[in-house]
Amino acid sequence: MSPVLELNGIVKDYRNLRALDSVSFEARGGEIVVLIGVNGAGKSTLMRIIAGLEEPTNGSISFNGQSMTAKELRKNATMVFQRTAMFNRSVYDNVAFGLRVRGEDDKRISEDVPQALRLVGLANFEKRKAKKTSGGEQQRVALARAFLLNPKILLLDEPTANLDPNNSMIIERAITNRKKEDEIIIMATHNLAQARRLADEIVHIYNGRIVERSIPDEFFTSPRSEITRKFINGELEY
Repeated sequence: MSPVLELNGIVKDYRNLRALDSVSFEARGGEIVVLIGVNGAGKSTLMRIIAGLEEPTNGSISFNGQSMTAKELRKNATMVFQRTAMFNRSVYDNVAFGLRVRGEDDKRISEDVPQALRLVGLANFEKRKAKKTSGGEQQRVALARAFLLNPKILLLDEPTANLDPNNSMIIERAITNRKKEDEIIIMATHNLAQARRLADEIVHIYNGRIVERSIPDEFFTSPRSEITRKFINGELEY
């Protein structure tokens, strides 16, 4: 049975700012849900809450019918940030880090790391210094590190932001090939063409609220929300 993630009335306040306002939707295993919206819409905040890195002011999250605390979400979710953090060690050690923290044996790690690197187009990069690789390669290292953890919920925050077309293509292909029934992928992007290529469902967030949620063809050809229509056409002022 594929996993189901449900968000119910998620609210997030920062002092006098309401970053998220009654956000509700669900995502299922085998799907890529893409969050889009202007800067400051609330996409990253929502993803951090799903990852268990922040707690909502109000609302609830359930996974497979079980109510989740932030601590419990952290056990099921892994997030790849727009700006990756590399240890001053080899690519191999960076990718293996999460498995070592979990106490996995060296044999399994030595088998899995090269396989994960192949998935992101970095075969034979194991001995290279991670911090000496390009920005796009570092993002792919971070993606491989997340893949190895086999999370039930994989969160990708602008995974191709500021990358060249080749690195973007490799990352998109890796994400698409990653799709499997027992994992939910939620990704935030500003790239509408990318959202159309990758998404099974698109969620448009504006001022902390969901204003549109639909499959890509409907989203781009017949949006129900006037805000979404303006956003797609580059007419939205904010």
